[in-house]
Amino acid sequence: MLDRTHSDAIQQRIDQKTKPLGALGQLESLAYQLALIQSQDKPDAVDQIHLANPTVLVFAGDHGIADEGVSIAPSAVTQQMVLNFLAGGAAINCFCRANQVAIKVVDAGILLPVEEDHDNLIRQRLGTRTENFSKQAAMSLSQVSQGIVKGADLVASTVAAGCHLIMFGEMGIGNSSSAAALLAAVSGYPVEQCVGYGTGISLEQYEKKIDVVSAGVIRCDGLDVQEVLAEVGGFEIVQMVGAFLGAYEQRVPVLVDGFIVTVAAYLATQIEPACRDYMIFGHRSHESGHELVLSLLDAEPLLDLSLRLGEGTGAVLAVPLVKAAAEFYNTMASFAEAGVTVEP
Repeated sequence: MLDRTHSDAIQQRIDQKTKPLGALGQLESLAYQLALIQSQDKPDAVDQIHLANPTVLVFAGDHGIADEGVSIAPSAVTQQMVLNFLAGGAAINCFCRANQVAIKVVDAGILLPVEEDHDNLIRQRLGTRTENFSKQAAMSLSQVSQGIVKGADLVASTVAAGCHLIMFGEMGIGNSSSAAALLAAVSGYPVEQCVGYGTGISLEQYEKKIDVVSAGVIRCDGLDVQEVLAEVGGFEIVQMVGAFLGAYEQRVPVLVDGFIVTVAAYLATQIEPACRDYMIFGHRSHESGHELVLSLLDAEPLLDLSLRLGEGTGAVLAVPLVKAAAEFYNTMASFAEAGVTVEP
């Protein structure tokens, strides 16, 4: 849990700004959370929130479950999109440019690896792709452990390079099936409530998706979180779980993206509940399971733009609101500083 030693001082600083109490709504609670995070182990509450070098890590991995025809595209598209990310041509690249956010792409285990070196490509592959979890475990427990460590280590190195706000995105054909299976297995909610239409599958594919997700979930009864990840997880999801745990260890706020990233966040809280305090939720996705997992995390997202793309897009689009919260905390005058008297 966050040390709340400076809680009252932070709240007083916010309340003394030249505005009615609570008038900035959700931005006030956001500024409070950011200031509390950055006041950990400090002798006094911070008077400046720092958000230098915001960075999104886009984790890419392929899934054997894609062989079941539950996605709109074949697994080869994952590599094609990774190349698009590296070339700067995807939606996430556009939003990163618009908001001065750095991007790194992580090959967590895609079917067709990128052979050429690239400054923004990080290779930490756990395999070629996961197994088809409707028929067998997606990966080994050893791969789960390795993935969690790799994700945490990557966050540590990103923070060491000067990043004060981190985000995670994902790319992987079939990964909404994996996320739905993970959510159902860990939360206990029915598969039908956790499975959605992903990026636009047909009704026939949706019904097949429910069947194959159910086949994996049924093996997860009584298992712990890491065992569930081995049964129905994805290489990119495992590394994101580790990355959330790493953000907690590094005491850096994480701006959370949509359904798949939020499922990884939920699993991280099942391993270390205190990491929830470092999460800021960027947006509410139109993937059906997202509302469910947001409620499990008691999360109120900053945006609702009917997005269902992934890649980290919803998180990066929320960056201006995070910056605005920091700016009013840092520079907005207090009543005393402005010479404004509110008492009659």
